[in-house]
Amino acid sequence: MPDSFWDVVVIGAGAAGLLGAGRAAELGKRTLLLEKNRKPGVKILMSGGTRCNITHATDNRGIVDAFGPSGRFLHSALAALGVQETIELFKVEGVATKVEETGKVFPVSNKAADVLNALLRRLQRAGVTLALDEPVRDLRYSDAGFTLVTPCRSITAARVILTSGGRSYPGSGTTGDGYGFAAAFGHTIQAQRPALVPVRVRSPWVAELRGVTLSDVAVRVLDGERTLASRRGSFLFAHFGLSGPVVLDVSRAISGHPRPENLALAIDLLPAVSETDLDAYLRTQALASGKKQLASVLANYLPRRLCDALVAQAGLPVERTAAALRKVDRTSLVRWVKQLRLPVEGTLGFEKAEVTAGGVALDEVDSRTMRSKRLSDLFIAGEILDLDGPIGGYNFQAAWSTGWLAGTAAAAR
Repeated sequence: MPDSFWDVVVIGAGAAGLLGAGRAAELGKRTLLLEKNRKPGVKILMSGGTRCNITHATDNRGIVDAFGPSGRFLHSALAALGVQETIELFKVEGVATKVEETGKVFPVSNKAADVLNALLRRLQRAGVTLALDEPVRDLRYSDAGFTLVTPCRSITAARVILTSGGRSYPGSGTTGDGYGFAAAFGHTIQAQRPALVPVRVRSPWVAELRGVTLSDVAVRVLDGERTLASRRGSFLFAHFGLSGPVVLDVSRAISGHPRPENLALAIDLLPAVSETDLDAYLRTQALASGKKQLASVLANYLPRRLCDALVAQAGLPVERTAAALRKVDRTSLVRWVKQLRLPVEGTLGFEKAEVTAGGVALDEVDSRTMRSKRLSDLFIAGEILDLDGPIGGYNFQAAWSTGWLAGTAAAAR
């Protein structure tokens, strides 16, 4: 065979591509992994605040359920490489993991670089050829197989695994190149939109709270009075609006709406405390701690900066004492805490999105093998698929599992 011929060529050295290429090679196939960036695994290094949330501490059913109806697509992939197998895979490579209170699984070292280096060691040991700074400009198929054209050369392959990612964090190289390749082979490409992305709101006072975090907040996305999405979790005020896991998890409903500016966020800043109990607490404090400023009393539950802002938004003087709190004022303050509504402006877009919603239609890919139903020698895995889950390691698990299955199936042909 000429040097330009490969059994398997994998396009994209992200999570799915790195694992898929290594799997195909260790099963005996001459494998080439092409990456457009000068370094592999750029998004792995960026993820989880450079810590890399490898997976989630649940069983395979928990992963499937987290993705909603589309999660059924993952059954075979998870059977091939499930949560525990993924954890063991990294352990064998020297990456011990830990489970945090949220269920997120991270390397004990808190270093995403350790995760990437483990994958690169597997590549080297399996004999994969990794070509960096070599984007695919053209991909065609004939009776002779695939022809891939890069700025450097023309390559022939018996099979191709497409793992070029979505459109999130385009600065990392994920600019949606693979959609065009898949479409050229007859695949339907569902419209893409940012997911797990921070949200902008039209409430200037929110910017003054940047940096304030809350560990337990309930958030709903409202279209009029209809709830489009709801989550509960940690929350962050930012200079542009809102972030944190709970906001990222509902952002898909905003980016997928034709008029996001018509939406609002309904926020319960104290979901563990009922309105009745909060009202009773304020009433009691008015009697017991009447000389304290109202914000100081509320600060037993919430950060002081937030309390000052809520008192001001409720139309009360910041210096108002608890003793001076009238029933009508108390009702207003409780409403601001428990029924805060912020008008949505939009999201920060793909530039700040952790994943992409939309992509290659799932019903055109055989979930048992990741093989294209349009072209049997083409396999598709990872974020390029129309498959996105919540924050917490779910999307990485989908990438590991689909990449592994694609590599296994491509090597079997």
